[in-house]
Amino acid sequence: MTQVVLGENEGIDSALRRFKRKVSRAGIFQDMRKNRHFETPLEKQKRKAVSRQRQRRQQRSRRK
Repeated sequence: MTQVVLGENEGIDSALRRFKRKVSRAGIFQDMRKNRHFETPLEKQKRKAVSRQRQRRQQRSRRK
């Protein structure tokens, strides 16, 4: 569980920014989106295929 402790004289805006940063680094948003609804096997295959294509493109661009 992600927690943010407010420091002395710290504004709520900066604490909220720190909280959002911690949540995104922990991968909570990705898990939430992934588990939002049931994914059929075909949808899962399509998502993984797109992911593989994206990874290949990134590897090709790193080589250059």
